[in-house]
Amino acid sequence: MKLLGISGTIIGVKPISIVEAVLKEAQNYDPTITTEILDLTQFNMEFCDGRPITEYNADTKKMIEMIESADCYIIATPIFQASLTGVLKNLFDLLPVSALRNKVIGFAATGGTYQHYLVVENQLKPIAGYFKSYITPEYVYAHREHFNNRNEVIDTEVAARIQRLGIQIVQMTNALKHVVTAK
Repeated sequence: MKLLGISGTIIGVKPISIVEAVLKEAQNYDPTITTEILDLTQFNMEFCDGRPITEYNADTKKMIEMIESADCYIIATPIFQASLTGVLKNLFDLLPVSALRNKVIGFAATGGTYQHYLVVENQLKPIAGYFKSYITPEYVYAHREHFNNRNEVIDTEVAARIQRLGIQIVQMTNALKHVVTAK
């Protein structure tokens, strides 16, 4: 099983910090899984404009390939202006509809207010539903006060949610791998 962590931002480090923590917890639970990180700061992604994927630059094609080859995901985003980042939305727009079908997604978000967790419920989960993905019951929302000055999670409840999320992604992917659906 390959778990791909996606940090859906080109600025800031809190989302990648949570992605890394979830990947670590998933591997602690099941050391046989492989993990990989898609950190959007490391790629030159083009804007989605309707071209066939083959006509985009190498970085954009590589990102889509990484997503299509994974079995499950942890996707994290900071919340800006009460929404997911534009760069993460662009990534979703670039994906073929089948890229995430029948795959498990866990979400994480960071923000500056305690109400921004609603972005997971009202924006990210519907996007996963559009892709016909399975969504973990657990997700992580972390406020800036939940981190120390090295951007490490210091809040025990957030750390417990990170652990549960890592485990749920693995358990759900294992449980659903034999589900056969019509094409």
